[in-house]
Amino acid sequence: MLKFLQQPAHQPEQTGPEADARYKSLRLQVFIGAFIGYAGFYLVRKNLSMAIPAMAPLGFEKTELGFVLGLNAAAYALSKFLMGSVSDRSNARVFLPLGLILSAISMCFMIVPIQMIGADHKALAILVMGILNFLVGWFNGMGWPPCGRVMTHWFSVSERGTMMSIWNCAHNVGGALVGPMATYGAAWFGSWFYGAHEELYFLIGTFAFPAAVAIFIALLAYILLRDTPQSCGLPSVEKWRNDYPKNYSEKQEKAISAKEIFFEHVLNNKFLWYIALANAFVYMVRYGCLDWAPTILTEKGIDLKSAGWAYFAYEFAAIPGTLLCGWLSDKLFHGMRALPTMIFMALVAVFIALYWAFIDNLTMVIISLIGIGFFIYGPVMLIGVQALDLAPKNASGTAAGLTGFFGYFFGTFILANSVIGLVAQKAGWSVTFAMLLGACVLAILFMGLTYKEERYLLKKGAKKD
Repeated sequence: MLKFLQQPAHQPEQTGPEADARYKSLRLQVFIGAFIGYAGFYLVRKNLSMAIPAMAPLGFEKTELGFVLGLNAAAYALSKFLMGSVSDRSNARVFLPLGLILSAISMCFMIVPIQMIGADHKALAILVMGILNFLVGWFNGMGWPPCGRVMTHWFSVSERGTMMSIWNCAHNVGGALVGPMATYGAAWFGSWFYGAHEELYFLIGTFAFPAAVAIFIALLAYILLRDTPQSCGLPSVEKWRNDYPKNYSEKQEKAISAKEIFFEHVLNNKFLWYIALANAFVYMVRYGCLDWAPTILTEKGIDLKSAGWAYFAYEFAAIPGTLLCGWLSDKLFHGMRALPTMIFMALVAVFIALYWAFIDNLTMVIISLIGIGFFIYGPVMLIGVQALDLAPKNASGTAAGLTGFFGYFFGTFILANSVIGLVAQKAGWSVTFAMLLGACVLAILFMGLTYKEERYLLKKGAKKD
């Protein structure tokens, strides 16, 4: 482990009213740092997809750029798992800003193959773009694990669903800002760099401006974040709130080796594998509906502008849906994650069926996409929370990384992008909708396999209190 990434040592524990007030203040500060830090990753993640229309006049083709896009998803999936293990043994205050800065630098350098190498040397340009976009995806994988680590150390199980649901909205905030930043960045700074060459203004707006903002956010996140309460001379959050889960022990507060994390707490935990498989099918539905909505609608004769509003409605509905799901899991279901996830996925299936049945009716399509967006993001969030709940605190990043790997690699890269695209082309959209309904059923099935264990853990925790 590099010295600057090493976890800070535990400080002598403070007690009394001043320590209590400091704890409350630091929890809010750390939460804000995690929120804006994670939102920053979404400013420098899938910017290439926005640049593709402007790259066609420069001589680049969609099929070539599609390959480059795929490398980003594959790298992110792998990194989220492997870098999760590194995160569990690192200082979150340093690890998150480092990943964001490296993501921003890699994204900014995307200008080089597009402008300086160009389509005249297309093979080299695509190769460099692919390497850079792979690095963007890899460094983006350094965002979720340290946030998961921070949330498990600063917020206890009984409040984690609510707090994680609020934090999870960071990616909607960050993702929503990319479009306006690309537009205004090009308008504000394009002429400074490219003069009369307006065809190149998008390079500043899409790549350089978001990268500069992301670096600023990384510095702000470093100022706000803290690794653990103990590194600040405060007790564990479980002790402070008297909120101990059944599987809690003092050993979870200490760093352990990667071998112990993988073989003792993650790879042999069948319940983590169940929710990882469930996550693959949840992500298949999430991106199967989101990524293909404009294509489906335009093929059905709905104009692109209306399709764009349907896409927007899907994403916007995620925020209240995620907040509701997190609140319900804490307050109504008393810390259970499996049951609300299963209920929400069943409701997602209902709206997919409506989407399929009324595919030619724009009003019903938008209502259906709002319903899918509202209900799908709660399970996306809760599966990550459940991974944190089922693993010891010092293995939380790796556990969440495993579920994330299944979600992004198998659920998104393989199923939502490749398989659905192939099936839609060969067999049509009706078979695709049937596959999405099947994915909902499988997600519910695998989540159901964790239900009994989760109830057992919660009952044991209640008895311990």
